[in-house]
This record gives sequence, structure tokens and C-alpha cells, in this order.
Amino acid sequence: MMKTKIALAVLLASFALAPASAKTTKPAKGKAKAAKVVKSKANDKRKPTAPVKKAAVATAAAATAVAAAPTASASARRLDRRFDSMSMQYLTALWRIDPEGGIYVGKFDQAANLTIPDAATRAKKLAFANEWLDKLGKLDTRQLSSRQRTDLALLVNKLEKDRWNLTTWREHEWNPALYNVAQPLDLILNTGYASKPQRLRTILRRLAEVPAFYEAAQASIANPTREHTQLAIGQAPGTIAVLADLGKAAQESTLTVQEKAIFAQRIANAGTAVLGYVDFLTALDRNMTNGTVKPRPFRAGKDLYEQKFALEIQSSSSAEQTFRKALATREELLARMDTISDELWPRYMEGRAKPRDRFKKIGMMIDKLSERHVSREDFLPEIRRQIPALHKFVTERNLLTLDADKPLEVRETPMYQRGVAGASIDAPGPYRPKDKTYYNVTPLDNLTPEQAESSLREYNEWILQILNIHEAIPGHYAQLVYANRSPSLIKSLFGNGAMVEGWAVYGERMMLENGYGDNAPEMWLMYSKWNLRSVTNTILDYGVHVLGMGQPEAIDLLVRQAFQTRQEADEKWRRVTLTSVQLTSYFSGYEQIMALRERRKQQLGERFDLKEFHDQFLSYGNAPVKMISELMQ
Repeated sequence: MMKTKIALAVLLASFALAPASAKTTKPAKGKAKAAKVVKSKANDKRKPTAPVKKAAVATAAAATAVAAAPTASASARRLDRRFDSMSMQYLTALWRIDPEGGIYVGKFDQAANLTIPDAATRAKKLAFANEWLDKLGKLDTRQLSSRQRTDLALLVNKLEKDRWNLTTWREHEWNPALYNVAQPLDLILNTGYASKPQRLRTILRRLAEVPAFYEAAQASIANPTREHTQLAIGQAPGTIAVLADLGKAAQESTLTVQEKAIFAQRIANAGTAVLGYVDFLTALDRNMTNGTVKPRPFRAGKDLYEQKFALEIQSSSSAEQTFRKALATREELLARMDTISDELWPRYMEGRAKPRDRFKKIGMMIDKLSERHVSREDFLPEIRRQIPALHKFVTERNLLTLDADKPLEVRETPMYQRGVAGASIDAPGPYRPKDKTYYNVTPLDNLTPEQAESSLREYNEWILQILNIHEAIPGHYAQLVYANRSPSLIKSLFGNGAMVEGWAVYGERMMLENGYGDNAPEMWLMYSKWNLRSVTNTILDYGVHVLGMGQPEAIDLLVRQAFQTRQEADEKWRRVTLTSVQLTSYFSGYEQIMALRERRKQQLGERFDLKEFHDQFLSYGNAPVKMISELMQ
């Protein structure tokens, strides 16, 4: 820990020295402002104003079956226009109270205002959610068109989720990693929504409030988990690196000498605030280690987990039902993998006895195939090489309409985002759909040779291709391009994670069904292993957070029963201690999309066209699959 602190201090000192003519300025005192809607929670000790069951009923009422929609009339069209007007009013008010949320989706109108995450802000956000739930609750959903009715359902769900987060989940008390100023600053600096001097002046105003931000963060933390405390400490060097980039950009810019001096001082003040937060968290971690402070358990428990699942996944199934579906699907996958392993055994394992135990047999075959992988140095270059090939395959097979003009850039994951997932997509929001989409890949540079080999075997010749299908084409990247041009801004902004992840998992299977990989048994075996991973995510997440599964049992589930490498399993265990419910989104969304596709095939018969199905499905933005299913009827 001391090495981390010294490194942070040295990095801070390297850029924080102001020009000789600079005057020392005190950091501005921060006024209470709004916290990020999704992440900040309330200090309000009152019970939730609406239990989650009532929230689910309200959301369901807002999403009254589209098939039963009445014939459009003049009064219905007036109500549609009224709702559209209300939606725009809501968004305008939302970005004022949540400027960070606006930045993430490409809306920079309020970017100069840094939200101070204090009790006053949380109370303000709770009042905001209650106010808009009351307004929207007065609309007659029966007279809305299907598009507006589903938009209303998404807004109601978002507001109910915000209220639940503020009053019940209360993550602001136990997750120190929520408090990080890096990403909004990085987005403002590197998004060309305005001239660079203008963006730097916006940053200058945000920087003034950083000390107040971290002061409020410390006051908000009451009973942290040790896992989230250590995550926040580990991400701090990335925050300091962003501040260093800002300081360098300012000094190299056309800002005035006086502005540069103020910039340097505010960077120094911000860096000092980050270091102070690290000191605070380090002391907390030490006290949790020696038993002086009892950390909050990271497990959610059944009641909270089911509530969170209902609000975030928005499935027609409960968390427990989804868990049981995953167990059944797991058995089907293992039976398929057992058969493929028998087929491949003479080719790869000639002369070796075949184990009777199916886990050992499948594991030996996967282990043998996993020897074929790229080198550590070629990991990122190989990912970059594969993207155009995937685009070509999807286009030639007429599987989905792709937009060649939307840029995708493969890059190393920014340091301040590392520590949870090894690969991810950072897509621009619907307000700036032409900006670059980043495919973040965490490099293997900091791993030991043994750890790097373990990761490379996990992402072997076949699975690396499936990863790129999932993250890029036709997965997340392609889907989010569609979402940004959806006619419904609401569906693009407040979409459903299970639909997003489910589409990426569906895309993997769809590509192989249409000939990707030449139907090779090796590819199907590795695809089945990868699909088993999505299924196992649900089993693991529910098992850990609801059933109390411990680390040894989880590692056995991942390594022996799901054929993952130990490095991958260790990273997944870390992830399940830092997140809840999100890991179920892959299987939940995938299962719903597959069921919808089969229903549409039966309904349309010979008129069913796969590309038309994909284009229509994605045209509804990021709406929940059950809602898209209604809209497609």
C-alpha cells in the first residue's frame, strides 16, 4: 500500500507544479448538487416510498399488452404528443440533476457541474423520482400508442429503480468505488463536442469541486465491503493518470497564462483530494483486516437479490426461475460437449485412455485444444485483425444490416476502468452517435508468465473469435449502433442490460448456425464451453449471493465443471464479489431471444427471414426482450 501511495504522490508531483507566475488559489467550496442517478443512493433512513412489488405492478401497468392497443384516435394522438412532450421535459430536468449521466450518453450541456454526492443531493434525487412517478402515473396508458406505452414503461421502471437504489439498496454507504471523478473528465477531454479550449474550461470548472466531492464521499461511506474498498484503492492510480493527462493538455493548449496557472493549481488540489481519499480507504481496509471494523458482507441475500433482478433484468421469470432454467440448460450443454469430445478424441488424443468421468474427458479435450493460442504480444493485434473479417462474414451471409461508417477502435482498457471485466465496449450515447466506439481490452502486461499463459489458453484460437463476435460484430458494437438510431430516445437511453448482453450471446450461436467456423467440431466444442460460461454466470451469481456459495465451491464450479482456467476463475470470483445480478443478464437475455425467434418462425412459417428478424429486433433500441416481443407482434 505504501508503494501505491508513493507512486501516486510522485505522479501527482510530476504535473501539478504551476508556472512561476501562478497565484495559489484555494479550492472552491462545493455546493450541494445532484448525484448520478444510477449510482448514488440516499442517506434517507425512511422506508421506501413504494415497495418493489408495487413498483413491478406499476411498471407492468404502464406496459399494458401492446396487442390489446385500441385503434388510434385523435384523442390518443394528443395523448401521445403530450407524453412525448413530458418525456423531453423529464430528460431536460434529468441532465440538470445528473450531469454525469448526461456526459455518459453524449449530452454535455451541464458538463461543467460536478455532482457532490452528499445527503442533500440524495434527498433531492429522491424527491425528483417521486415527483416524476406521480406525473407519469396520471397518464391513461390505455390511450397511448404501443411505442409511447413501452417508453412509459421504461421510464417508470427507471424511476422505480432509482428510488429503490436510493432507499433500499443504498450502495453509497458501502461501495467506495462509486466515488471516482475520472471517467467524466476523460470523456469531456476526448469527445469533440466543442473546441478544445472550451472543453478545457469546462474541465476547469469541474475540477474546482473535486475536493468537495471526495469530502462528501468520505462522509457518505458508513459500512463498506472490503472488496469494494480494495477496488477503489486499486483504481486510484488510474484517476491520478487522468488528472496528469488533463494537466498536460492544459499546459499545451491555447488557454491564457492565467487559466493555465489556475488549471495547474486545481489539478494539484484534485490530486491531493484523491490521495486523501486513498489514505482514508487504506485506514478503513487496515481496520477491517485487523478486526477493528467489521466489513459489510458483499452478498445481497435472497430478498434484495430478487428485487434487484426484477428491476434490472425485467424478465417474465424470477431470479430463482432463471437459476433453475440455467441448471437445466447446463445439463444439455454438457451432454453435447460429451458427444463432441468422443468425436474428437481419436484425432487429438490417440493412444490415451478415455476417462469415464465426463468432466475429466471434456476437460482433457478442451485443455488439448487450448494449446493453440496467440502469443502475449499478439493478443491485441489479433483482436484488431479479426474485426474486419467478422464484418465481411455478416455482410456476405446477409445476417444483419451493418453500418460501415460507424468507427470502432480497439484499445487498452483505461486504468481507471480496470479490475472488473477483461473486455468491454464503450459506446457513444444517442446524442452523439457518430463518435467512436471503443472496444476495451485489458492487456496482459502485468501478469506473470503463468497467469498470462492461463489467460491465453482461456482465449484460445477459437474462443478469441467468439469473444470478438460477442463484443464487436454482430454483438455489442453492432447492437449499440442500432440503439443509437432508434426513433425512441427513451429506449436508447434507458435500455435493458439483459437485452444488450442477451443479444451478444445470441449472436455467438447465430454466427455458428450460419456457417462461421465451417461447422468444425472444435469450434462447436469451444462455443459450447463459452456458452456454458454464460449459463454458469447465472448459477454462480445466484449461488453466491442467494445460496451462500463460498469461494472453494465457486472455483470448482468454474474450473472443473465449466472448464475455465484458474486465472479466469479467480477473476470471475472477484467479479461476483463486486457485482450482483448483472452476471445473470447474459443467459436471461439469450434465453428470451431464442424463444422469441422460435415463436416468430412458427408464426411466419416460410415468410420468416432471419435478417429481417434481426433488423426489426434491434430497431427497438435497448428495450427489454419481453417488450420487444410485444412490439413485434
